[in-house]
Amino acid sequence: MLSEKLNSGKFLILGEFEPPKGSDFSDFLKNALQVKGRLDAILVPEMENSVLKASSLGGCAFLQQRGFETIMQVCCRDRNRLALQADILSAGALGVENIMVVEGEDIRFGDHPQARTVNDLNMLELVDAIGKIQNGKDMAGIELRGSPKFSVGAALDTGAAGGLLELELEKAKKMIEMGVDFFITNPVFDLRSFQQLLKRIPTDELHLIPKVLLLKSAGMARYINRNIRGISIPEDTIRRIQKAPDKVKECVMIASEIIMKLKEMGVSGVLISTVGWEDKIPLILDNTKYRNSGGIGI
Repeated sequence: MLSEKLNSGKFLILGEFEPPKGSDFSDFLKNALQVKGRLDAILVPEMENSVLKASSLGGCAFLQQRGFETIMQVCCRDRNRLALQADILSAGALGVENIMVVEGEDIRFGDHPQARTVNDLNMLELVDAIGKIQNGKDMAGIELRGSPKFSVGAALDTGAAGGLLELELEKAKKMIEMGVDFFITNPVFDLRSFQQLLKRIPTDELHLIPKVLLLKSAGMARYINRNIRGISIPEDTIRRIQKAPDKVKECVMIASEIIMKLKEMGVSGVLISTVGWEDKIPLILDNTKYRNSGGIGI
């Protein structure tokens, strides 16, 4: 379980692997096999950006059967409390030991904008439900025949401004009291701002895992900088990609450098997100010199 690795003090490297939009899992498995033994766990997102793909539960079960440690996302957006509890119980039976709770992005911006948002539970309520299940009862108070055990994580919006950040940190404190073991942040690019932010976050009380997003072009970086709330990309980084003769190689190097600098800041680990470029994760790991097998643990 991730909680044991986190409590050991090791710097963890997680990878985000998107399941396919379809039933062909061959590339999903191929990319995972390229980093087997080099990541501490693989997080399978649940229809990220509200785009239909195979479920996180399905992706985690597929990888668990092949010897990978996985993190299943459970999303408030799409399922009611019955379906969420059913997925959590199924995950436990299939050997998934790690769960991450997310609200889910606005469904209007996905590929099925006519779909109905559920949001039967918010994040705090979902964390509470997971705690009840681990203690052997469902949300209705009915005893379960066997209860799973999980390391529980949650999303933390470190891009929230002003008083909203204080509310986010208060919510994080409540979730820690409810059994959450780790928090994954927004993508980090502005390292100076993030270091200042760390002064406001009690990292001695929570395991913070920043997301490191692999850029694909200067255009992608500019779009994120202008349109995605809570993510700031320095102009120097954008110009660096523009001037590079091999822009993909430069983007890989930028991600690697961010990982190494975040480790120096004392966070608990990082989550590498590549938005479909999972085949570039080995290159990122090579640049960071994290080559030891059996997980990073440095």
